[in-house]
Amino acid sequence: MVNKLKISYNEEYWFTSAFINSNLIDREKIAEKIEKIVKTRISKITEKDAWLKELADSLMKMANNISLSCKWVDYIPIFPFHHENTDQFYDVLGYFEFHVEYYKDDPEKKKTIEPNLLQQIPHIILAELKNKAQFLEEEVLMDLESPIYIFATSKETDPPGIEWNQKQIENYKKELSYWTVLYSGQWEDYSPNLYDVRISDNLSNRLSELHFINRNSAFVYMAKENYENFFEPYMKPYVVNPTAQIRTIIFSFREINNSLDILFLNTYSEGRIDTKKLEEKINNLRFLRGIIQNALSVIYNELDYNRRQHYTSVLRHLIKKFDMNNIKERMNQKFDLLYNMMNEIHQKRVQEDQEETEKALNILNFLLGAGILADLVGLLMIALNLNESDFSAIMLNSIVSVIISSILTIAIIYYIFVKIKVKRKKINKTVDGVVLNKEKDKIILVKRRFPPFQNYYALPGGYIQKGETIEDALIREIKEETNLKVSILEKIGYYDDPNRDPRGEVHSTAFLCMVSSSENRIKGKSDSISAEFISINQLNKISLAFDHKKILQDANLIKKNSLHD
Repeated sequence: MVNKLKISYNEEYWFTSAFINSNLIDREKIAEKIEKIVKTRISKITEKDAWLKELADSLMKMANNISLSCKWVDYIPIFPFHHENTDQFYDVLGYFEFHVEYYKDDPEKKKTIEPNLLQQIPHIILAELKNKAQFLEEEVLMDLESPIYIFATSKETDPPGIEWNQKQIENYKKELSYWTVLYSGQWEDYSPNLYDVRISDNLSNRLSELHFINRNSAFVYMAKENYENFFEPYMKPYVVNPTAQIRTIIFSFREINNSLDILFLNTYSEGRIDTKKLEEKINNLRFLRGIIQNALSVIYNELDYNRRQHYTSVLRHLIKKFDMNNIKERMNQKFDLLYNMMNEIHQKRVQEDQEETEKALNILNFLLGAGILADLVGLLMIALNLNESDFSAIMLNSIVSVIISSILTIAIIYYIFVKIKVKRKKINKTVDGVVLNKEKDKIILVKRRFPPFQNYYALPGGYIQKGETIEDALIREIKEETNLKVSILEKIGYYDDPNRDPRGEVHSTAFLCMVSSSENRIKGKSDSISAEFISINQLNKISLAFDHKKILQDANLIKKNSLHD
């Protein structure tokens, strides 16, 4: 009969990939800021934060006995990335590394920590970072779509001194599996096949160690002597750090993919982006792709020339586990698709230019015809021996002058009409509503479902449809995005800054409104993920999409000297 295995917790590392803008904040300060946010949230953990009631007491004790430090680690120190969704600029790619240890001075307490507790606090921290993201967006863009990576370690087991051959791993596969995939829980009715999968990739080539690395967590066990002698000089640089680096590459690929998606969507919106600007953005993303490829080349060179068999096996495992090749292939396909679309746009623009040239030639033909007519009058007067003072000559000149003036007038009107028509095509019209509740102490904000400013709060509103009045468009858009009916109180202003929308020139008319239906029916619909009433006193603390903060300032709901302006 096989005894149960007890693995004792030792310490762990957390990783979160990010871009930072080093022009606005230095690396130490941003790490200090993130560390403060994390520690503040941990200090406020209550039993309500536990995902199971029976874990609440243990969770709170761990939160009260945590040692945590944060530092920023450069991976690619020159990485000029423009985020299409928020229109922010960053120049460094790297990750935040947290060194975490529970019950640092109490080894016996460490033994009480179960693996399903280790996912709890990182999950809480991730939610907190999401809440704070908009306040940090100018300085840092963090990977908040992926779980915080947990790299847990152990140097003690009960029974001790196990030789980790395949048979022993199989014997203890259930207990081991809870540590190898930390974010997946521990349930008694798991299939035995699941345990087999979780223990299938032990990367250690020593019987005294276990090395399991997965997409969102990793677990390393080393016999105590090995741990104290080799973890910092070997495991940290050759196992822990490469895991964080590969995950950071995946994050950068994903953000480039997201930018390509936004550019792809924008190219479908006629008149919202010009070919030259689109080409510049694509070329910048291609440049960033090249930088990442150089970083990957270093890894591939290690695979070719490094003689550490364990290290190269770790790198191969990471590339496979994180599905690097497929991600690169999908990104390259998007580049090809965008280039094809850009060529189509270019051809369309060439055709439009040709049409404009033809229109200009028509105008010139009008003018040329007028000149020829004047010359014919002169020849006719010579042929008839008419003097300019003769009545017949005067009448003839008058008639021709009227004809020429009419031709010139028609040509000028036609030219102006064409220019106005072309100009109108490039401007999109929208409406925005500042919707008050009946007590007038809250307004409705929606969370945007789509780029630009995806997941940002915004005023409800949208595009005016053909044949629709501004007022009808506003009422329709608010109904579509919030499920509420409103009455319009007054116009706030007209907003035509050409840079207010990253997709192109979009002019908006904003109105002050009030809810006229039951407020309980509020619900995010259509282009909004959610819709909610926000206290007017809280508006200064929220980063808004587009120029919606200015609209609220003009509506006298936000002071213009706000710290967040």
